[in-house]
Parts: sequence; structure tokens; C-alpha cells
Amino acid sequence: MLFSILHNSFLKLIFFLYLCVLIVFPLISLSDINQAINKSNTNVIFLRHALAPGYGDPEIFRLDECETQRNLDSKGIEQAKSIGDYLKINNIQFSEILSSEWCRCIDTAYNMDIGEWKKFEGLNSFFQNFSSKSKVLKKLETKLKGIKSDDLVLMITHQVVISNITGISPPSGGFVLYNSLTKNALEFEPNLGAIDN
Repeated sequence: MLFSILHNSFLKLIFFLYLCVLIVFPLISLSDINQAINKSNTNVIFLRHALAPGYGDPEIFRLDECETQRNLDSKGIEQAKSIGDYLKINNIQFSEILSSEWCRCIDTAYNMDIGEWKKFEGLNSFFQNFSSKSKVLKKLETKLKGIKSDDLVLMITHQVVISNITGISPPSGGFVLYNSLTKNALEFEPNLGAIDN
């Protein structure tokens, strides 16, 4: 009798541990970003805004009017939400979140829903000269110089800005892990397919 009770208890414990492994393992498999951040001593993550179909901005572009800009479509909004979920699941905590003043970057930050963020002129696009390249890069370089090694700052911006600083041109919604002290950069593709919205 006692043996039977102990045997059943042991089987229940084994089953419980098995369930824990099934639940926890997917979360562990998503932690590649944590490993990459630690390995590369990342203190800045550049994120190219989510999907916004088209090329550049219309000639009638105005910074204060989203209707005059290239914006996120429904897929871009869903992508931004998935990126936010991915960062939350992996417990990525940012000391600061900054966004370009362009609406597609602001909407990316908004839909990610990972905390307070603010607009920063040093992340604006200069692709079509709607912003001064020298002014943008000067502001950004000044900001980067002030970021400490134990900070982790998220910068939501444009391909042209990221490639100028890191030499990498990520796709929409793509990450570049960057160390502002060593200037080492690593392109990182999050596994958004494992996230259920």
C-alpha cells in the first residue's frame, strides 16, 4: 500500500516536472537576444521601423502631418506588436526608448507598447533631405557618446540612419545590436514566428 502511494506520488512529480519543461523550454529558446546582448556588450539597440510599404516619403511631406508621410500598414502594426511581445517575453528592459519624429517610427514605438518613449531629432531620416544629415548625425553621435556601458537604449529609426552609424542595413523591424564605446555592431533577427499575438 505504502509503495503504491509513493509510486503514484513519484509519477505525479515526474509528470509535473515534464510539464514544467514543456512550458519553460519555449521561453528559453527565445532568449537568444539576451545571449547576443551579453556576448556583444550591447548598450544600444537600433530598430528599423516596422513595415511601411513604399519608398521614401511623398514630396508633400510634412513632419507634423502623418497623412503626408509613408506609414505603417496593417502588417506593420502587427509586426510592431509582435516585436513588443518578443521583447517583453525575453524580459528586455530599456533604460531609455527613443524614436525618430517620423510617424512610422512613432507608430512602431506606440504599437510595441513596452514603456515610455520620447521623440528624438537625432534619429530622423535624411534620405530625401527632409532633415539635415549633418545635424541629425551630430545629435545622434553626441547622444551615443553619453550612453554608459551598463545602459540599454532602444533607438527606433530608419535604414539610412542605422547604416550610417553601424554599416548595417536591416530590414523593416530588424535589430542592430550596438556597443557605443567599441562601435561594434551585430545584426540580429528576432524569432517573431514563435510569438502568438
